[in-house]
Amino acid sequence: MSQRFFDYYRCPRRYSDFGVLEDEMAGEAGYFRFRNLICYGRSTAQGNGRRDLLPDIASQVRFDESKCLLPFNPDEVTDNLRLERYANGTSPSLLHKTIRNLYYTARPMLPVSVRRHLQAAWLKGRGEKHFPHWPVDITVDRVFRELMSLRIQSEGEIPFIWFWPEGKGSAVVMTHDVETRAGVEFMSELMDINDSYGIKSSFQIIPEERYSVTEATLSTVWERGFEVNVHDLKHDGHLFDDYEQFRSAAQLINGYAKQFRSKGFRAGVLYRNVEWFGEFRFSYDMSVPNNGHLDPQAGGCCTVMPYFIGDIVELPVTTIQDYSLFNILNEYSIDLWIQQIEKIMAENGLASFIVHPDYLNTEQARSTYCHLLEHLSELRANRGAWIALPGDVDQWWRQRQELQLVQESGKWRIRGEHSDRARLAYASIKDGKVRYRVE
Repeated sequence: MSQRFFDYYRCPRRYSDFGVLEDEMAGEAGYFRFRNLICYGRSTAQGNGRRDLLPDIASQVRFDESKCLLPFNPDEVTDNLRLERYANGTSPSLLHKTIRNLYYTARPMLPVSVRRHLQAAWLKGRGEKHFPHWPVDITVDRVFRELMSLRIQSEGEIPFIWFWPEGKGSAVVMTHDVETRAGVEFMSELMDINDSYGIKSSFQIIPEERYSVTEATLSTVWERGFEVNVHDLKHDGHLFDDYEQFRSAAQLINGYAKQFRSKGFRAGVLYRNVEWFGEFRFSYDMSVPNNGHLDPQAGGCCTVMPYFIGDIVELPVTTIQDYSLFNILNEYSIDLWIQQIEKIMAENGLASFIVHPDYLNTEQARSTYCHLLEHLSELRANRGAWIALPGDVDQWWRQRQELQLVQESGKWRIRGEHSDRARLAYASIKDGKVRYRVE
């Protein structure tokens, strides 16, 4: 059975019963194509390293009576993408580590104009990479759709528990990483701006060295209906350099979570090692990008849906950060954000944003941000987008995980605590594609 497929759809378990052609699979993981999707893992055929010539192994799918036999293990492939195991062989060199250390030492003294040029040089050549896909990678979500298509072919229309509460079509979260004292001082005004559009958000606070935040400031954020989360420890780029040092830092970070009343965490600059997240005592994390196209650390989870990393719910960063938009791409329109939102909504996914109060210090930047808030408000009013706090999304994803579909008197029913928030949905094939409908 594919546990990942079951967790994704929360359908009756029998529809997750996929077999794997284990005896025919290669011993080592590699890239392959499945219905033109680039995947990474063990499979019945491996490519020669050139991703434009990867074999598509979809034709090797077999049906043995009612069981669908796959030429790869879907749980293994899903984990390899979500946990970025495909990128394990691309760890930074000693030279890159040295350059990074020098950069973070000098960073507090560098104006944004200088940082922009240094970051552009660091990212040179990143745009030539074809995987993960830019501007949004939906490989994991499309793999699950293809597997759903195989089940529908043998079973007909399949029921599942819809992704979002009250039948919302997609979800949106707004977050603010506070990097400097100037960002702290702008927090109150930023909450006013967000409230003018009816959009609450979370503020990620750096616990040590960068600045200090009073208990009164933290209480004000909570009292106004916003969230406070922990943002790294020192935001110096070194949190994940060494495991033993990380364990010590994680204990301090967990202590700050209690002090801030936080349930969520985000690493500085999205530097991360998800295999170490078990040291954290958070309910959710927001450190993994959908794709690392413009981030210092390459990789990406290749999905626009929340997922579990151990006991932690990961809320991936699925849109470009304001800093990258304004200072690397030198764009002050919301066109790219809209392009990403449309792709995410087509997958009924989570559109998550990072907008820094530190970089809204110009009229041009604030105007662009307000245009984004206006657009999100329209999506909420006209297209059923659920604009929520990260903690609300985390809570719902955990609630949905506990719900079950049962059949009573020939009809499917959702059972479990908070089932009143859930909606029954069906997957079917129309015009050759998997379509969803919500009751």
